[in-house]
Amino acid sequence: MTEKIAYLGPQGTYTETATIGYQVWLEQQTTKTYQLVPYANILKTLQAVVDREAKLAVVPVENSIQGSVAITLDLLWELEGLQIQQALILPISHTLVSHNPDLAKLKRVYSHPQALGQCQRWLEKHLPEVELIPTNSTTEALAHLREETSAGAIASQRAARLYNIPILGMNINDYPDNCTRFWVVGLEKQQSKGSHISLAFSVPANIPGSLVKPLSSLASRQINMSRIESRPTKRTLGEYLFHIDLEGCLTDSNIQSGLEELQKNTGVLKLFGNYQVLYVN
Repeated sequence: MTEKIAYLGPQGTYTETATIGYQVWLEQQTTKTYQLVPYANILKTLQAVVDREAKLAVVPVENSIQGSVAITLDLLWELEGLQIQQALILPISHTLVSHNPDLAKLKRVYSHPQALGQCQRWLEKHLPEVELIPTNSTTEALAHLREETSAGAIASQRAARLYNIPILGMNINDYPDNCTRFWVVGLEKQQSKGSHISLAFSVPANIPGSLVKPLSSLASRQINMSRIESRPTKRTLGEYLFHIDLEGCLTDSNIQSGLEELQKNTGVLKLFGNYQVLYVN
């Protein structure tokens, strides 16, 4: 039996690399086989699961240098029924590629906004005058190089090999310990015990103490919160949702009581999953 896994494409993205690692691991755990299907952006990738075109989707959620991928957080809240099945951690090493061998002749550099941000210092040092142009993915950036002889792109070494584009610079990210976290998302709730919990909530009103009370539900029980981030509700200026990652398992009675109290102190609470973390290469 073959099932589809949607991922942020096209072929050669870091998301594809993470998805391939997850596919290998997954096929070792089950008797199923999986077909990887690229999508043009994160919305279409997640929508493929909602529309049941794919069983699972893999999307980036956070980078160790640039922080969270806002669109992923927003869509997880907006699209109903999505559940995190697994987190994937992938080391990231960027390369600068171009058909023009002379760095001094480059006028534009294309890449995903996260990649451009992760290489900001290198670009300022070596290419201070170039125009930086964002694309939907690091691999999409390579399409511009076919016709623009004065353009470069930031992508992976694997993408450079796949599309046969010369590498002008390797390991150009500003910090060597550069990792991206991806979420594997589906419609089924995980049945196995997980080590991490992701959720989001709105507060009943924008008044003093409206955030303290929910967080106290966790702090008073010594539940470790590994990430918190606010995102606008898109309804009113100054109104926010809060995305939180916790360390723990939903079968733990302390976690259960903490979430019960959290529910009482929030407006809308959405639990996105209790999952394990897998390191891939």
